[in-house]
Amino acid sequence: MNASQDPRADWLGRDFWEQLERLEGRRQRIQRDHDDARRGFERLPPEDADGLRRAWRHYCGVIAELEQCAAEFEVLHR
Repeated sequence: MNASQDPRADWLGRDFWEQLERLEGRRQRIQRDHDDARRGFERLPPEDADGLRRAWRHYCGVIAELEQCAAEFEVLHR
């Protein structure tokens, strides 16, 4: 049973649960991207400066997206 089918939470409304499920799906995707980016960053040899810079920029972008998603959860929570 997913959250939108939980009869105890009907007072929150279907739109709330749909938005929550979309946001959770997004968070899961971003978390996978974060894990992949971190592993890619860790695999690069230190002498590969260009690769390190690209990996770092990618990692920072994923972190920013993860933080944005967390902020959206906070807004939804209120």
